[in-house]
Amino acid sequence: MTQLISILTTAVTFGTVIMYGALGEILTEKSGNLNLGVPGIMYLGGISGLIGAYLYETGVGAANALPVVGMIIAIVCALAGSMLGGLIFSFLTITLRTNQNVTGLTLTIISAGIANYFGGTLSKMAGGVGQISVAATSSAFRWTQSLTDGWGEFDTLFFNYGFMTYLAIVIAIVLSIFINRTTKGLNLRAVGENPATADAAGINVTRYKYLATCIGAGISGLGGLYYVMDYIKGTWANDGNIEALGWLAVALVIFATWKSLRGIWSAYLFGALCWLYYYIPGLTRSTQELFKMLPYVATIAVLLFVSFRKRKEDQPPASLGLSYFREER
Repeated sequence: MTQLISILTTAVTFGTVIMYGALGEILTEKSGNLNLGVPGIMYLGGISGLIGAYLYETGVGAANALPVVGMIIAIVCALAGSMLGGLIFSFLTITLRTNQNVTGLTLTIISAGIANYFGGTLSKMAGGVGQISVAATSSAFRWTQSLTDGWGEFDTLFFNYGFMTYLAIVIAIVLSIFINRTTKGLNLRAVGENPATADAAGINVTRYKYLATCIGAGISGLGGLYYVMDYIKGTWANDGNIEALGWLAVALVIFATWKSLRGIWSAYLFGALCWLYYYIPGLTRSTQELFKMLPYVATIAVLLFVSFRKRKEDQPPASLGLSYFREER
């Protein structure tokens, strides 16, 4: 039972990182934009939040740093950094109409380089590799308050996480309501399905695409911040985990068939599949690598299943990945 609880808590932790990336990309893709720069956006969110928190704590002194203030600064910086990445992607693909696939991949490569450069710089400023510490800010992200003291394993499974774990679920619910139950959400879906028709109906296609892409990037960036502040406790690790989880977030969008509510349990499933090999005894290194493929194999299976069923509600937006030029409609 203890091992099962451990698997589930690990699934929630890693699933939350993936969920943030996927939720942001779901919002982006609903507008017809395909942003493969999600891993890079998550890098920008993580490093921007860490820089903001580090400068705050070193500026006022670690002993005088207020955890809540550091947390707010980190969130604002993460949103600013990741949304800037989304704005750059929007300008290139919407205004200049560059190829979305190439632009997204380029954004990931450049952002990873920028993040690791500044991560290394912070390490030097802190006195060496692994010396970065924003303990006060990180403690605010990892603070927990049990509602069921004495419930043992139940308490560990449901109430042993920082607030950003629950915030991800709230964002998924709000996104679902916005996309499916509001007029602006309907307009957004219209832009993603047929921008020419939406434009003819008086919907500002460019505005919706810009806002969806930038806000989506901000949500994805929170995944990088969560990884840095909660999972690795306010430091920087140049181990490529953020990029790997970012690509899983892109796969999760397909697995969840562009539905934010479905993304909740799908993210936790991905989180469990990512680390399932760790809990199976006797595996060789090569066998472990096979188990690491499970999330991607599951995504391919869903793609095949969806393509055979051909249900419209499970299909991607019709104009996904295609640039819109008003004069061509």
